[in-house]
Amino acid sequence: MIRFQNSTAWPAFLACVLLQLPTIVRAETPDKTATMFADPVVATGKGFEIKRSQLDEAFIDYNATLVARGVTITDQDRVTLRSNLLQHLIIDKILIQKATEDDKAAIKKLVDDNIAQARTNAPTPEAFDEQIKATGMTLTQVRDRAMEEQLCRRILVRESTNGIVVTDSEVKKFYEDNPDKFKMPERVRAAHILISTQDSAHQAVPAEAKKEKLKLAKDLKARADKGEDFAALVKQYSDDPGSKDKGGEYTFKRGQMALEFESAAFSMKVNQISDPVETQYGYHIIKLLEKLPASTEEFAKAEPSIRDYLTEQTAEKGLRAYLDKLEAAANVKVLEQGAAAASAH
Repeated sequence: MIRFQNSTAWPAFLACVLLQLPTIVRAETPDKTATMFADPVVATGKGFEIKRSQLDEAFIDYNATLVARGVTITDQDRVTLRSNLLQHLIIDKILIQKATEDDKAAIKKLVDDNIAQARTNAPTPEAFDEQIKATGMTLTQVRDRAMEEQLCRRILVRESTNGIVVTDSEVKKFYEDNPDKFKMPERVRAAHILISTQDSAHQAVPAEAKKEKLKLAKDLKARADKGEDFAALVKQYSDDPGSKDKGGEYTFKRGQMALEFESAAFSMKVNQISDPVETQYGYHIIKLLEKLPASTEEFAKAEPSIRDYLTEQTAEKGLRAYLDKLEAAANVKVLEQGAAAASAH
């Protein structure tokens, strides 16, 4: 089944699309005094200015992601990348000015919820702190940056899709013309109790400790076989933060889980409880709740995501013109000398 980008996923495309657009520089003659300062202004617009240090920081962050992927940029790439990053910063500044108090409140809740979930999913509080530390920022800085990014994305989606209408017939036609996109493979719904065999640093526990973990897993299997509430056992004993608060449940197709876990789940009968299944994460006691045969998603269920997808496709086609309009209305000026100095920095 196709997984359409929805109103929360699509902004990820919009956020990076600026880096792929041709560089458009409307240069102005800079104030000669700008060169006297160590941190010159490289762009201005209504209600904002961008300094070289801000562009430097954006470049360092983005370059770090490229390095992590094994990508090396050439000197020519560096110039183009910095120019496009500057344009990205300009658009962000303009979009933030359009945010309402309701927008800010909604994004604050979204970011706070995501951070709370990340904290819950971390094996230990210390592991969460290490994840934050690895970003090179404080938690406050991570939150502030996420707030700004998500706020810009929210405004960009709303503004760029405003006025776009997708008809019922267009939605129906897409569904009928793309049957393969709505096929759903065989899946299972299963619950599990994970007894982790990893320590807080995600390293394997000593052999003796692992034996105790296996003994606990076998005891829990026996208790479940005798009729104890499986969800209650999950809540009390499972080391999987991603499913602990929802009865240990996952619904998945082949290829989504650890091979040992997946093989056991797909071979079981409904309501059967497995012996401990070992994966790299530890011992799993699995209860198969439901088998879901291959099927096709009904039109009524697919309709909202199709409508969103077609709306977004239309918006993407007009995105360049929309961004140009934003910059023109904000009287954006890229200072030629400042931009050149930044590009060569």
